[in-house]
Amino acid sequence: MRYIILLIFLVVWLYILHVTKKAKLPFWHFLWGSAGLFVIIFVGFKDVLTQPMANIVAAVAGIVGKMTGVFEPYYKYGIIFVESAKDSITLKIDFECSGIIEITAFLSLLIFFNVYSRYEKVIIGCIGTVYIIVANALRIILICLIIHFKGVDYYYISHALIGRIFFYILSIILYFYVFTKAQIISQKVGGFGYVDDNK
Repeated sequence: MRYIILLIFLVVWLYILHVTKKAKLPFWHFLWGSAGLFVIIFVGFKDVLTQPMANIVAAVAGIVGKMTGVFEPYYKYGIIFVESAKDSITLKIDFECSGIIEITAFLSLLIFFNVYSRYEKVIIGCIGTVYIIVANALRIILICLIIHFKGVDYYYISHALIGRIFFYILSIILYFYVFTKAQIISQKVGGFGYVDDNK
């Protein structure tokens, strides 16, 4: 039933996408296109992509864990075991912590962001995906370090507050350089713009 609804949504999405492009409504084309693509990828492929992404994040974070001995990764299962002086905890990387939501949102926006060429979108998409994976792994590492040195009682504050804020800051940096700065550079404000010396 879910895939039937998704198929109907896909048809409607493509139709409205065609209409907004033909009517030359770039903002609505971007908004509808990126939002619709996010829904299609997330609903259609979430179950398939979540575990591989969790394994990758656990493996990347596990590099630091093995080097420092602070935590033990079991990347095949997307699990990290953290031991503190008093107690221990097992962290399961689920879809919320896997980075699949952030990667899907980033790629959906990038695909319909007309500042870049197709080639540039492919390169930036790959770099951005790796960046988000590393940023997410750093968040997991930070959470594990806090739990290791402060104890399991700090799990909630390290996960829900410190780790999340840290990850959001890194995400804002990525979005600024990929979208905001690129958009500002590409615009001509008040008649000023880049001068073509070849003319």
